[in-house]
Amino acid sequence: MPKEGRPGTGEQAKQHALAQLRQAILHGEMAPAQRLVENELAEQFGVTRASIRAALIDLEAQGLVERIRNRGSRVRVVTVEEAVAITECRMVLEGLCAAKAAVAASDEQLTELADLGAAMTKAVADGEPMTYSELNQELHARIRSFSGQRTAVELLERLNAQLVRHRFQLALRPGRPQHSLNEHLAMIEAIRARDPQAAEAAVRAHLTSVIEALRH
Repeated sequence: MPKEGRPGTGEQAKQHALAQLRQAILHGEMAPAQRLVENELAEQFGVTRASIRAALIDLEAQGLVERIRNRGSRVRVVTVEEAVAITECRMVLEGLCAAKAAVAASDEQLTELADLGAAMTKAVADGEPMTYSELNQELHARIRSFSGQRTAVELLERLNAQLVRHRFQLALRPGRPQHSLNEHLAMIEAIRARDPQAAEAAVRAHLTSVIEALRH
């Protein structure tokens, strides 16, 4: 990175390193169990080792990195059992967000959800699982946003970040997008009907299906 583009030192540098590392992990550019060498990362992101170390501590707190005694840090491996436990927590929080969104969303926002549903349907019909996966994440993010439930949103962002590897694997599993499409459309329909109980039930049904898929 050119000197003029460097983020400097201190908190600014740490936040720069944190954002870059988090994005790399969430986009699958850094694989589970991959070693995170401070010297290499400092050079890559144009910051000091101290900034990298501080960023890694924050990522450890977020559940994305683990520090191994006498061996440094690596991208945390989330087991299937952990992924199931995380999804069980998501079920409660995302159900809450869907119920809130059914009440709080504007008519324009409800139209956005319908448009996403149409795009997801097209992605499945066109055989584009990664496009479908991206739209899937966008749908969940919109519902969280429309809910106005800021505390649940913050908790879910941390939980979802730990599920990246499992999300990619499910997206590429043959038949999975077709299976989950109707579950997502049911969520959209219940929210657009402004039925909070049905919206929450639809989310719980969908995430129960995700748990079953994780276990098989």
